[in-house]
Amino acid sequence: MSAPNPARHRVLLKDGAVQQDVIVEGQGPAIVLLPSLGRDSEDYDDVAAGLAAQGFAVLRPQPRGLGASIGPMDGITLADYAHDVAHVINALGGGRAVIVGHAFGNWVARMTASVHAECVRGVVIAAAAAKQYPPHLTQAIRRIADPATSDEQRLKDLQDTFFAPGNDARVWLHGWHKNVRDSQFAAHLATPQALWWSAGVAPLLDLQAADDPFLPADRRGELRAELGPRVSVALIENASHALLPEQPDRVVEEVARWARSL
Repeated sequence: MSAPNPARHRVLLKDGAVQQDVIVEGQGPAIVLLPSLGRDSEDYDDVAAGLAAQGFAVLRPQPRGLGASIGPMDGITLADYAHDVAHVINALGGGRAVIVGHAFGNWVARMTASVHAECVRGVVIAAAAAKQYPPHLTQAIRRIADPATSDEQRLKDLQDTFFAPGNDARVWLHGWHKNVRDSQFAAHLATPQALWWSAGVAPLLDLQAADDPFLPADRRGELRAELGPRVSVALIENASHALLPEQPDRVVEEVARWARSL
Protein backbone atom coordinates (compact mmCIF):
# COMPACT_ATOMS: atom_id res chain seq x y z
CA MET A 1 0.00 0.00 0.00
CA SER A 2 1.35 3.44 -0.89
CA ALA A 3 1.77 6.09 1.81
CA PRO A 4 -1.34 8.23 2.35
CA ASN A 5 -1.52 11.67 0.81
CA PRO A 6 -0.94 14.17 3.63
CA ALA A 7 -3.41 16.63 2.09
CA ARG A 8 -7.07 16.20 2.94
CA HIS A 9 -8.83 13.99 0.41
CA ARG A 10 -11.60 11.41 0.23
CA VAL A 11 -11.48 7.69 -0.46
CA LEU A 12 -14.40 5.40 -1.29
CA LEU A 13 -14.09 1.92 0.21
CA LYS A 14 -16.39 -0.89 -0.88
CA ASP A 15 -17.16 -3.98 1.16
CA GLY A 16 -20.07 -5.99 -0.21
CA ALA A 17 -23.25 -3.91 0.08
CA VAL A 18 -21.44 -1.22 2.07
CA GLN A 19 -19.60 1.76 0.61
CA GLN A 20 -17.74 4.07 2.96
CA ASP A 21 -16.84 7.66 2.20
CA VAL A 22 -13.65 8.30 4.20
CA ILE A 23 -11.98 11.67 4.73
CA VAL A 24 -8.21 11.11 4.95
CA GLU A 25 -5.74 13.66 6.25
CA GLY A 26 -2.10 13.58 7.42
CA GLN A 27 0.60 10.93 7.73
CA GLY A 28 1.75 8.79 10.63
CA PRO A 29 0.07 6.40 13.07
CA ALA A 30 -3.63 6.09 12.29
CA ILE A 31 -6.40 7.70 14.32
CA VAL A 32 -10.04 7.05 13.35
CA LEU A 33 -12.63 9.67 14.35
CA LEU A 34 -16.28 8.61 14.80
CA PRO A 35 -19.01 11.25 15.15
CA SER A 36 -22.01 11.74 17.39
CA LEU A 37 -25.53 10.40 16.91
CA GLY A 38 -27.09 11.52 13.63
CA ARG A 39 -24.18 13.77 12.69
CA ASP A 40 -21.35 13.47 10.18
CA SER A 41 -17.60 13.26 10.66
CA GLU A 42 -17.01 16.81 9.42
CA ASP A 43 -17.81 17.90 12.98
CA TYR A 44 -14.19 16.89 13.56
CA ASP A 45 -12.70 19.33 11.01
CA ASP A 46 -10.65 21.34 13.52
CA VAL A 47 -9.69 18.29 15.57
CA ALA A 48 -8.67 16.34 12.45
CA ALA A 49 -6.51 19.18 11.17
CA GLY A 50 -4.87 19.49 14.57
CA LEU A 51 -4.11 15.78 14.84
CA ALA A 52 -2.75 15.69 11.28
CA ALA A 53 -0.45 18.59 12.18
CA GLN A 54 0.69 16.56 15.21
CA GLY A 55 1.89 13.75 12.93
CA PHE A 56 -1.04 11.36 12.66
CA ALA A 57 -2.94 9.89 9.72
CA VAL A 58 -6.53 10.87 10.48
CA LEU A 59 -9.35 8.76 9.03
CA ARG A 60 -12.96 9.94 9.20
CA PRO A 61 -15.50 7.47 7.80
CA GLN A 62 -18.85 9.06 7.14
CA PRO A 63 -21.60 6.98 8.79
CA ARG A 64 -23.94 4.96 6.58
CA GLY A 65 -26.45 7.32 4.99
CA LEU A 66 -24.17 10.38 5.01
CA GLY A 67 -21.90 11.72 2.30
CA ALA A 68 -21.31 8.94 -0.21
CA SER A 69 -21.53 6.22 2.46
CA ILE A 70 -24.25 3.65 1.80
CA GLY A 71 -25.25 0.33 3.30
CA PRO A 72 -28.10 -1.42 5.11
CA MET A 73 -29.60 0.78 7.80
CA ASP A 74 -32.38 -1.47 9.09
CA GLY A 75 -31.97 -4.63 11.14
CA ILE A 76 -28.36 -3.92 12.06
CA THR A 77 -26.44 -3.75 15.35
CA LEU A 78 -23.36 -1.98 16.64
CA ALA A 79 -21.39 -4.97 15.35
CA ASP A 80 -22.18 -3.90 11.77
CA TYR A 81 -20.84 -0.41 12.44
CA ALA A 82 -17.79 -1.96 14.11
CA HIS A 83 -17.17 -4.05 11.00
CA ASP A 84 -17.23 -0.85 8.94
CA VAL A 85 -14.60 0.72 11.20
CA ALA A 86 -12.38 -2.36 11.11
CA HIS A 87 -12.57 -2.34 7.31
CA VAL A 88 -11.37 1.28 7.23
CA ILE A 89 -8.49 0.49 9.59
CA ASN A 90 -7.37 -2.49 7.55
CA ALA A 91 -7.67 -0.65 4.23
CA LEU A 92 -6.24 2.75 5.15
CA GLY A 93 -4.76 2.58 8.65
CA GLY A 94 -2.14 -0.12 8.32
CA GLY A 95 -4.26 -2.59 10.26
CA ARG A 96 -4.01 -0.85 13.67
CA ALA A 97 -5.42 2.44 14.92
CA VAL A 98 -6.52 4.50 17.86
CA ILE A 99 -10.27 5.11 17.64
CA VAL A 100 -11.84 8.30 18.95
CA GLY A 101 -15.59 7.98 19.44
CA HIS A 102 -17.57 11.09 20.29
CA ALA A 103 -20.84 10.53 22.20
CA PHE A 104 -22.69 7.81 20.19
CA GLY A 105 -19.42 7.17 18.35
CA ASN A 106 -17.86 5.88 21.55
CA TRP A 107 -20.32 2.97 21.54
CA VAL A 108 -19.12 2.00 18.06
CA ALA A 109 -15.49 2.50 19.06
CA ARG A 110 -15.88 0.24 22.10
CA MET A 111 -17.75 -2.36 20.05
CA THR A 112 -14.90 -2.35 17.52
CA ALA A 113 -12.38 -2.93 20.30
CA SER A 114 -14.55 -5.77 21.61
CA VAL A 115 -14.99 -7.69 18.35
CA HIS A 116 -11.99 -6.55 16.29
CA ALA A 117 -9.35 -6.25 19.01
CA GLU A 118 -6.52 -6.90 16.58
CA CYS A 119 -7.28 -3.58 14.83
CA VAL A 120 -7.38 -1.36 17.91
CA ARG A 121 -4.39 0.19 19.70
CA GLY A 122 -6.65 2.11 22.06
CA VAL A 123 -9.99 3.88 22.37
CA VAL A 124 -10.72 7.49 23.27
CA ILE A 125 -14.26 7.86 24.55
CA ALA A 126 -15.04 11.55 24.11
CA ALA A 127 -17.99 12.97 26.06
CA ALA A 128 -19.27 9.49 26.80
CA ALA A 129 -22.44 9.11 28.81
CA ALA A 130 -22.59 7.41 32.17
CA LYS A 131 -23.75 3.80 32.21
CA GLN A 132 -27.22 5.10 33.00
CA TYR A 133 -28.36 8.66 32.30
CA PRO A 134 -31.69 10.52 32.54
CA PRO A 135 -34.20 9.61 29.77
CA HIS A 136 -35.07 13.27 29.18
CA LEU A 137 -31.65 13.73 27.56
CA THR A 138 -32.51 11.15 24.92
CA GLN A 139 -35.81 12.93 24.32
CA ALA A 140 -33.94 16.19 23.77
CA ILE A 141 -31.71 14.57 21.15
CA ARG A 142 -34.78 13.23 19.36
CA ARG A 143 -36.26 16.73 19.20
CA ILE A 144 -32.98 18.20 18.00
CA ALA A 145 -32.73 15.69 15.12
CA ASP A 146 -36.40 16.07 14.11
CA PRO A 147 -36.80 18.42 11.09
CA ALA A 148 -40.18 19.47 12.52
CA THR A 149 -38.53 21.02 15.58
CA SER A 150 -38.35 24.81 15.44
CA ASP A 151 -34.94 26.47 15.44
CA GLU A 152 -35.90 28.13 18.72
CA GLN A 153 -36.61 24.81 20.45
CA ARG A 154 -33.59 23.15 18.85
CA LEU A 155 -31.32 25.93 20.07
CA LYS A 156 -32.72 25.63 23.60
CA ASP A 157 -32.19 21.86 23.64
CA LEU A 158 -28.69 22.25 22.24
CA GLN A 159 -27.76 24.77 24.90
CA ASP A 160 -29.23 22.62 27.68
CA THR A 161 -27.75 19.28 26.60
CA PHE A 162 -24.72 19.89 24.36
CA PHE A 163 -23.06 23.23 25.12
CA ALA A 164 -21.54 24.71 28.26
CA PRO A 165 -22.79 28.12 29.44
CA GLY A 166 -21.33 30.87 27.29
CA ASN A 167 -20.51 28.59 24.34
CA ASP A 168 -22.35 29.26 21.08
CA ALA A 169 -24.78 26.42 20.40
CA ARG A 170 -25.76 27.90 17.02
CA VAL A 171 -22.78 26.16 15.38
CA TRP A 172 -24.75 22.88 15.73
CA LEU A 173 -28.15 24.26 14.85
CA HIS A 174 -28.01 22.35 11.58
CA GLY A 175 -26.31 19.15 10.43
CA TRP A 176 -28.74 16.72 12.08
CA HIS A 177 -29.96 13.70 10.11
CA LYS A 178 -33.04 12.01 11.54
CA ASN A 179 -32.91 8.88 9.38
CA VAL A 180 -29.30 8.27 10.40
CA ARG A 181 -30.09 9.00 14.04
CA ASP A 182 -32.98 6.53 14.00
CA SER A 183 -30.88 3.80 12.38
CA GLN A 184 -27.98 4.27 14.77
CA PHE A 185 -30.12 4.35 17.88
CA ALA A 186 -32.00 1.23 16.77
CA ALA A 187 -28.66 -0.53 16.29
CA HIS A 188 -27.72 0.54 19.82
CA LEU A 189 -30.97 -0.82 21.25
CA ALA A 190 -30.41 -4.11 19.40
CA THR A 191 -26.97 -4.55 20.99
CA PRO A 192 -26.67 -5.60 24.64
CA GLN A 193 -24.58 -3.06 26.52
CA ALA A 194 -22.46 -5.86 28.00
CA LEU A 195 -21.10 -6.67 24.54
CA TRP A 196 -19.38 -3.28 24.09
CA TRP A 197 -19.16 -1.53 27.45
CA SER A 198 -15.69 -2.77 28.44
CA ALA A 199 -14.12 -2.24 24.97
CA GLY A 200 -12.52 -5.66 25.18
CA VAL A 201 -9.14 -5.21 26.83
CA ALA A 202 -8.07 -2.06 24.97
CA PRO A 203 -6.46 0.90 26.74
CA LEU A 204 -9.03 3.66 27.19
CA LEU A 205 -8.86 7.42 27.50
CA ASP A 206 -12.03 8.74 29.13
CA LEU A 207 -12.08 12.29 27.74
CA GLN A 208 -14.68 14.05 29.86
CA ALA A 209 -16.39 17.42 29.48
CA ALA A 210 -16.77 19.27 32.77
CA ASP A 211 -20.32 20.50 32.03
CA ASP A 212 -21.69 17.35 30.38
CA PRO A 213 -25.17 16.44 31.73
CA PHE A 214 -24.72 12.92 30.36
CA LEU A 215 -21.84 12.43 32.83
CA PRO A 216 -22.48 14.31 36.07
CA ALA A 217 -19.56 15.04 38.37
CA ASP A 218 -20.48 12.25 40.75
CA ARG A 219 -20.26 9.67 37.92
CA ARG A 220 -16.90 10.69 36.46
CA GLY A 221 -14.99 7.93 38.20
CA GLU A 222 -17.31 5.06 37.34
CA LEU A 223 -15.48 3.71 34.30
CA ARG A 224 -12.05 3.67 35.91
CA ALA A 225 -13.52 2.16 39.08
CA GLU A 226 -15.07 -0.62 37.00
CA LEU A 227 -12.32 -1.32 34.47
CA GLY A 228 -9.22 -0.40 36.44
CA PRO A 229 -5.90 1.19 35.45
CA ARG A 230 -6.27 0.61 31.73
CA VAL A 231 -8.58 3.64 31.87
CA SER A 232 -6.94 7.08 31.84
CA VAL A 233 -9.09 10.12 32.57
CA ALA A 234 -8.77 13.70 31.27
CA LEU A 235 -11.23 16.47 32.14
CA ILE A 236 -11.79 19.38 29.75
CA GLU A 237 -13.21 22.53 31.28
CA ASN A 238 -15.70 24.89 29.61
CA ALA A 239 -17.21 22.09 27.51
CA SER A 240 -20.35 19.99 27.52
CA HIS A 241 -21.57 17.04 25.46
CA ALA A 242 -20.72 18.69 22.11
CA LEU A 243 -17.07 19.06 23.21
CA LEU A 244 -15.54 19.09 19.71
CA PRO A 245 -16.66 22.57 18.60
CA GLU A 246 -16.25 23.88 22.14
CA GLN A 247 -12.64 22.91 22.87
CA PRO A 248 -10.99 21.45 19.74
CA ASP A 249 -7.44 22.44 20.73
CA ARG A 250 -7.74 20.73 24.10
CA VAL A 251 -9.17 17.61 22.45
CA VAL A 252 -6.19 17.51 20.07
CA GLU A 253 -3.76 18.01 22.95
CA GLU A 254 -5.17 15.22 25.09
CA VAL A 255 -5.68 12.71 22.25
CA ALA A 256 -2.23 13.27 20.75
CA ARG A 257 -0.47 12.99 24.11
CA TRP A 258 -2.29 9.80 25.03
CA ALA A 259 -1.90 8.18 21.59
CA ARG A 260 1.86 8.73 21.75
CA SER A 261 1.98 7.01 25.14
CA LEU A 262 0.61 3.71 23.84
